[in-house]
Amino acid sequence: MSKEMIEALDALEREKGVKKEVVIEALEAALESAYKRNYNQAQNVEVQFDQEKGDIHVFAVKEVTEQVFDSRLEVSLKDALALNRAYEIGDEIRFEVTPKDFGRIAAQTAKQVIMQRVREAERAIVYDEYSQYENEIMMGEVERRDNKFIYVNLGKIEAVLGRQDQMPNEHYEPHDKIKVFVSKVENTSKGPQVFVSRTNPGLVKRLFEQEVPEIYDGVVEIAGIAREAGDRTKIAVRSTNANVDAVGTAVGPKGSRVQKVVNELSGENMDVVQWEEDPVDYIANALNPAQVIAVQFNDEDNDRSCTVIVPDYQLSLAIGKKGQNARLAAKLTGYKIDIKPESEVEFVDDDELEEADEAVLGDEAADDTAADAATPEAAAPTEDADEAADSAAPAEQPTTPDATEE
Repeated sequence: MSKEMIEALDALEREKGVKKEVVIEALEAALESAYKRNYNQAQNVEVQFDQEKGDIHVFAVKEVTEQVFDSRLEVSLKDALALNRAYEIGDEIRFEVTPKDFGRIAAQTAKQVIMQRVREAERAIVYDEYSQYENEIMMGEVERRDNKFIYVNLGKIEAVLGRQDQMPNEHYEPHDKIKVFVSKVENTSKGPQVFVSRTNPGLVKRLFEQEVPEIYDGVVEIAGIAREAGDRTKIAVRSTNANVDAVGTAVGPKGSRVQKVVNELSGENMDVVQWEEDPVDYIANALNPAQVIAVQFNDEDNDRSCTVIVPDYQLSLAIGKKGQNARLAAKLTGYKIDIKPESEVEFVDDDELEEADEAVLGDEAADDTAADAATPEAAAPTEDADEAADSAAPAEQPTTPDATEE
């Protein structure tokens, strides 16, 4: 070993980001293992690397004892005092035992272990760096593809873009520059693995944060995203400032802000809608651009389902191509939505409902009164009533036989 080794370690630290101390520690451990294996030595061996000269020294550590049973592990007090009169029983003395031929076999073994340690250190560095970018956007360059993945160069690592993460309306060629969403970073036995996506809804969110400062600052919040990548996305926004229009801010002047997001996603349609706390208004907004007449909830089912009534001429617009508009609205709001045209629904306004309720209540009260009058107790008079009726009846006129006779 020489100063060339020091220079190589310095270059490795600059180019790979692997600290020199880590490599030296691995080197010492490798040489120690190689010495023990190739020279059949005991476990009391230490290897030191001289960081100034690049030299390697092997030492045998022996304990000072009164009587020596194993010369590889122990040294007598007499011999120790001959070296230094300060030694006492129990002290450890290091004797240099560097072999003259400590070269080829040891170097080969050391190289394997060193490379392994270097790879582990590099993997740890890469994992620590890219795990910070999880759920963030990165710019990458398409390198190659196989039957399963497209490989995207992110700088120090090659990320994988799976089939389910590829936009159906995009074709990726080598050297293409694309923005990707880092969906997951794993530290596997083969090293760190980065998974990226072009279809994840998080990509839409991060793109809006880049284009709309109010969203990045939190003045406007993204309340929900429903996406069918490559075709259409619905995004619900709300404002934390009453003076800021959430939808207008996200869309931008003449649609400039949302258009940049659309361009980045290869023409994917964007519907920006206002989030509302009232589910009726939220569902109506989610079905944009269709107009909604009414939203009726199916409370008896308790399954977060509703029926939405729209004008007949807007039925197809509300449902969308192959049901896409209704499907995205349902995903955005969390409600199962059944859309019906106005002609198939009989409407009763609130005033009519109140009048109908009053009429029903009045009919019920009348029925209760009639029922009370028709009970057997009311129809069958009591004995006291009979006596009262008799006393109230007019008295019969007495007959006057004398007058009749006359």
